[in-house]
Amino acid sequence: MTMQVLQSFFMWCSIINILLLLVMFAIICLAKNWAYKLHSRWFDISRKDFDLILYCFLGIYKLLVFVFCIIPWIVLTIMQ
Repeated sequence: MTMQVLQSFFMWCSIINILLLLVMFAIICLAKNWAYKLHSRWFDISRKDFDLILYCFLGIYKLLVFVFCIIPWIVLTIMQ
């Protein structure tokens, strides 16, 4: 695999993951009640715990996207 292919891979990986993050954020902002009702059918969870889990999930997902997608893309771009 060449540096160009790796750079392109990490660029598209970053774009797709950022778009997924934005979609999840939009769903949480616009349809949080629907998501809570859906998940509370399956799990005995309070509204406060549900909000905390969503907040932690988005934070961890964002951190993983930065560490495993965006930073490698930046490094490969600088190396070129």
